[in-house]
Amino acid sequence: MVEMMQAVEIAEPGGPEVLRLCERPIPVPSYGQVVLKVAFAGVNRPDALQRAGSYAPPPGASDLPGLEAAGEVVAIGQGVQGIALGDQLCALLPGGGYAEYVATPAAHCLPIPKGLSLKQAACLPETFFTVWSNVFGRGGLQAGERFLVHGGSSGIGTTAIQLAAALGARVFTTAGSAEKCAACLSLGAERAINYREEDFVPVLKNEGGADLILDMVGGDYIPRNLRALADDGRLVQIAFLSGPKVELNFAQIMMRRLTVTGSTLRPQSDVAKAAIARDLQQTVWPLIEAGKVRPVMDQTFALSEAAAAHERMERSRHIGKIVLQVAGAA
Repeated sequence: MVEMMQAVEIAEPGGPEVLRLCERPIPVPSYGQVVLKVAFAGVNRPDALQRAGSYAPPPGASDLPGLEAAGEVVAIGQGVQGIALGDQLCALLPGGGYAEYVATPAAHCLPIPKGLSLKQAACLPETFFTVWSNVFGRGGLQAGERFLVHGGSSGIGTTAIQLAAALGARVFTTAGSAEKCAACLSLGAERAINYREEDFVPVLKNEGGADLILDMVGGDYIPRNLRALADDGRLVQIAFLSGPKVELNFAQIMMRRLTVTGSTLRPQSDVAKAAIARDLQQTVWPLIEAGKVRPVMDQTFALSEAAAAHERMERSRHIGKIVLQVAGAA
């Protein structure tokens, strides 16, 4: 008889209300995979995009939402080394995090940083993999450079501010309220721009322009981002909350030697994600354990309250990470 677990599935494409509790078979690990008994699962924008029908899981991945979790190893597939039953880990997932159990490649698992709870650790993988690979890999941010991250109070934003500041960059950010701007300043930003009251373009121009911008807004931010860049500056695009299409004069890219790039994390190969995991453990985990970088926590919801968690995220009421409690305690 197949053992069953509780999970949250997407009944049909739509709003938060389409998330519903269900029963699914407990996953069995494939070659190179482990199965975690999930304690906490992070909630991220890609989950909402998948729920809305605009971000399909890659081939072979679970159709359940959830791209990061922390918990205990309860099954180990063939070919896995260095992980034992009972180990507590956090992991980047191909999907399936909104469930009591989830299978994921062992190479995408990381130890719980010393001093962090399972709840905090569940909020690390999706944002830290994304920020590390885009800001420091693709974007090449160096100490002393001027870095602008939009949405500074989001999970991505709070992570990017802390990592960039810890590694010596000058950090600028945008946010939508005085409270959110204050939170960004407390994390290491030297200037937090309330986008409802002030235009970020002249602010950055007055500083000499941004060497690197990390943007998840898109839309009319794209031409404004290019104006805010310094000559030889780089724009890294990771999402399009305001849409991916815009009219743009590419002459300025040539004249000012600008670089425009971007990426999404989920479709990348298992090998690429494993390389990011190794970089994080070597370079970033020591910063977390030293207290220089910490996940910023917003609110915890029960697994059955996934719809409410999505509603909070999509209304941008949060500062930092929203998490689902699946089992156990904080």
